Amino acid sequence: MVRLITHNLLACHVKGCTSNNFPLQFKDVQIELREAEFNPDFLRNFMPRIEWKALVDAARQLGDTSLPEEQPEMVDDEFLQKLHHVLLEVHVEEGAMVCPNCNHSYPISNGIPNMLLAEHEIG
Repeated sequence: MVRLITHNLLACHVKGCTSNNFPLQFKDVQIELREAEFNPDFLRNFMPRIEWKALVDAARQLGDTSLPEEQPEMVDDEFLQKLHHVLLEVHVEEGAMVCPNCNHSYPISNGIPNMLLAEHEIG
């Protein structure tokens, strides 16, 4: 499933596309909100792995402006609830993720991204 927790780890892997290939940009997406169990310890432990600007930009592409521009030093439950929602409850069901460098499009269908490349695109 394409959630922002997954999206934050994905980059373009087309042969020769090695710069400005992250984060992938969402295009023509349909999202669905699905409740997920809140686990503040998981979120606190996962936070250091997040590329914050990419997460905030992706959330804004999907219409969510709840996260601050900068990752906060002090983390309270209210912030963790917002982070939980953005990372784990927003599901991209249809659309595409597009590389900002080479414009390769990775389609999303039924919540599943197709990250496979054609033979000539593999490096």
